[in-house]
Amino acid sequence: MAGARPADAFIAKLKTLLPAEEPIGTESSQPLVSHLAVIKVLWYVLVTGCRYGDVPFELGCSGRTAHRRLRGWNETGVWDDLHIHFATMLKKAGILEAELAIIYSVLIRAFGGGDSTSPSLVDPRKLRTEHTLVVDGNRVPLVIHTALANASDRGQILPTVADSTRILVKRGRPRSHPDVLFADRGYGSEPTRDALHAQGIEPVIARRGEDHGNSL
Repeated sequence: MAGARPADAFIAKLKTLLPAEEPIGTESSQPLVSHLAVIKVLWYVLVTGCRYGDVPFELGCSGRTAHRRLRGWNETGVWDDLHIHFATMLKKAGILEAELAIIYSVLIRAFGGGDSTSPSLVDPRKLRTEHTLVVDGNRVPLVIHTALANASDRGQILPTVADSTRILVKRGRPRSHPDVLFADRGYGSEPTRDALHAQGIEPVIARRGEDHGNSL
């Protein structure tokens, strides 16, 4: 698995969004780790699920170095730009089903803690983070929000849907949101339904005591 690496087209596009490579310093300085080496390590961690501290030396970059570079790129918006680029490609290819969206959330254990973690209602003894995801009708990820584990689903739905508009906007079409939004009943409230209706979005969210009918 140490040979796992992203496609050349992915690397080529990502490089256009990254900051310029820093020149190698004096002979006494540490040799600079190239962007390509960092990309290979990040991809390896993503594919294998290993810890950054367990990255094989043969990849040419330590996991800690790759993680520091990852955080820096994230702060400059590199991954957001890359996401929009590939989503736009799917949209042009007719693969992005922008008229329909599905929202769901999942709690992830946060072993290292952090500002975006909190005890969950499921198990107050463990810190977790809630990730709220919106996908299109073909399950293409549109946007993801991170919040405290004890955050209400109802408080996440409107801002998360609003952020998906940067992906869904179409030329010549004044509307930049899905026509229909599917969600489980945890997101349901009358104010939420009214807010979605006001934007022209039809919420398919079961009320308490009702059968949803779509397995959500």
